[in-house]
Amino acid sequence: MLQKIQITNFTTVRGTCFSAIPLTYQVFGKPLGQAPIVLVNHALTGNSKVCGEGGWWNGLIGKNKCIDTNKYTVLSFDVPGNGYDGVSENLIENYKVFNARDIAAIFAKGLELLEIKKLYAVIGGSVGGGIAWELAALHPKFIEHLIPVATDWKSSDWLKANCLVQEQILMNSSNPVHDARLHAMLFYRSPKSFRDKFDRSYNNEQNMYNAESWLLHHGNRLKERFTLAAYKELNYILANIDITEERGSFIEVAGAIQSDIHIISVNSDLFFTEEEDRITYETLRPIKQNVTHGVIDSAHGHDAFLIEFEQLSELLKDVFSV
Repeated sequence: MLQKIQITNFTTVRGTCFSAIPLTYQVFGKPLGQAPIVLVNHALTGNSKVCGEGGWWNGLIGKNKCIDTNKYTVLSFDVPGNGYDGVSENLIENYKVFNARDIAAIFAKGLELLEIKKLYAVIGGSVGGGIAWELAALHPKFIEHLIPVATDWKSSDWLKANCLVQEQILMNSSNPVHDARLHAMLFYRSPKSFRDKFDRSYNNEQNMYNAESWLLHHGNRLKERFTLAAYKELNYILANIDITEERGSFIEVAGAIQSDIHIISVNSDLFFTEEEDRITYETLRPIKQNVTHGVIDSAHGHDAFLIEFEQLSELLKDVFSV
């Protein structure tokens, strides 16, 4: 069930003031206060519906799943402006008003209002994982297990470049959400996944290759359920992740995080690459004993974190075996 709290008197990193921001959330599994709490941060086109009917991470979260709702309280906030609540996006006239650190700070305020003193784990994929990194940097002692999946602690040059192309499509196309999604699906998947899925097969009914009709299908689906304002905002947040900005070096900032850090990569990810995560892991390992790096082996590219549930569950089983 969607619930709402008000974040009052909030000032963004760049100085924009909000008298009130509605923050919606959902709770699954055990009620708050009765079990260890797992905060789940959604990806760009996601929302707080993480499990149950229509849940976007049902393969990982639910009864008798890896994150077992029989044992844990699962909490998820909606990024203000993502359109799921039908309210908060109307507050955001400037889609560049929030960066990832602002969203982490809003989530932290929400946790405070819910009287949550400690999180057993924070897990997020893609931009949700970047927000998880930002939350851990804001509150280094608050999270027991930090689990960034198919993501990074910063927006790399490659990521920023792709987000810029997305922004240009969103600003200039006559069919912006549809067309931006077509481009996005190319780096959410991989060349091998396209070859394995389509093998240059042709759709005679539509008079086009199946790879083309598949892309158009995804463009239409997103256009039906996702607003232009939400896409522009979340794309900007994705392009502006950086836990070191005005804080110091990565070693200084990440070294202060007391959480066990479990970095999960996808070996075919063209968006948040395994190489960047490996650099992060190798940088942290000499100064931090409680950091691990797991890799999902998949042809599906970035989207593997939404597909390869068996591998993801295996990589996380020790974290959620309590």
